[in-house]
Amino acid sequence: MSIQGLKKQYNKVSQFMIEKTGKDEGTPLDEEYREFERKTDATVTAIDLSVVKTKEFLQPNPAARFKLAMSGKSRNSQYPQPEGALGDTWIKVGTELGDDSAFGNALVDAGETMKQLSDIKDALDLNCKANFLDPLSHLLQKDIKEIMHHRKKMSGRRLDYDAKRRRQAKGSSITDDEIGVALEKFEESKQLAEEGMTNLLDSDVEQVSQLNAFIEALMDYHQQCCEVLESLHSTVSASITSSSSRVPRQRQPKPIIRQPTTAYKGGSSDDDFNPPPVYTPPKPSVRNSAPSKPCCKALYDFEPENEGELGFNEGDMITLTSRIDENWLEGEVHGQTGFFPDNYVEILVDL
Repeated sequence: MSIQGLKKQYNKVSQFMIEKTGKDEGTPLDEEYREFERKTDATVTAIDLSVVKTKEFLQPNPAARFKLAMSGKSRNSQYPQPEGALGDTWIKVGTELGDDSAFGNALVDAGETMKQLSDIKDALDLNCKANFLDPLSHLLQKDIKEIMHHRKKMSGRRLDYDAKRRRQAKGSSITDDEIGVALEKFEESKQLAEEGMTNLLDSDVEQVSQLNAFIEALMDYHQQCCEVLESLHSTVSASITSSSSRVPRQRQPKPIIRQPTTAYKGGSSDDDFNPPPVYTPPKPSVRNSAPSKPCCKALYDFEPENEGELGFNEGDMITLTSRIDENWLEGEVHGQTGFFPDNYVEILVDL
C-alpha cells in the first residue's frame, strides 16, 4: 500500500474513533436505507439458520456429520441412516433364527423394509440438498456476499468523505474538488448496496419456492414410508394368522444320561472352595497441578450410543482436541478418541 493509501486509511480510522467517542457525527443515511439494511440482515440470518438447522434435521448425528464433512465429496461418503443399521441387525438375527421360525421370518421382512426406508431417507437428503440447501447456500455465498461487500465499501467511503470534510473545516488543504470526488464515490457505493438489497428483498418469492420444494420432498418421503410400512404390516399380519393356526409341536423330553461318579482328587473335602482375595496395590497418589493442555472433567457417566462417540466415567479427565459445534466436543481419554456432549463435562482449559 502506498503512503497516500496509508494516510487515507489512517484518516478513516481517526474519523471512526471520533464518531464513536461522540466528538463528531457522520453523514446520516436516510431512514429508507436503514430499513433496507435491517430487513436484509434479518433475511440473511433466516437463510443462514435455515441451512444449518435443516442439515441437523436431516443428519442429526454430529459425529457422523463431522466424518462426512471430513471425507469431502467422495462418492462412497454417505450419511449412515439409523434405519439401515436397524435393518441390518434384524436381517442378521432373523436369519440366525432360521426359516422355520415365524419370529425370524418377520424380523427378516422388517429388516428389509427398514433398508428400504434408509434408501428413501437418502433420496430425501439428496432432494433437499439439490432443491433447498444448495440454492440457499449459493445465495449466501454469491448475492448476499456481494451485497455485504458494497455495504462495507460504502461505510469506508462515507468515513473518507466525512474525514475530508472535518479536516477542511479545521483549515486543511483539502479542496472542494476532493470532497466532491469523495461524495461521488460515497453515493455510488450507497446506490450499489441499495440496489443489491432491493433485489434480494424483492426476489424473496424464490426462497418461498425453495421452501415449498422442501415441503414437497418431506410429503413425498412420508408418503413412500407409509406405503412401505403398510406393505410390511400386511405381511406381518398374515404371518400372525398363519402362525396362530399352526399345530403345536409334540415333543417328548429325553432323560439326562447319567455319568459314572469319579473320586475327587484334591486337597480339600469342602464342597465350596473360596480362593483367597487377590491383593490389589493402592494407586499412587497424583499431585494436583494446573493442566496446561485443553481439557475437561467428566461431571457424569456417558455411555456412547452412536459410532464415533466417546464413553467415559464421572471424574475422568478428558483431553480436548476440537469443538464440533455448539453442543459437541471431540476429545481423548484412556487411549480412546471420540465425540461427546459438552453438558456432561466441566471445561478446565478451553480450546
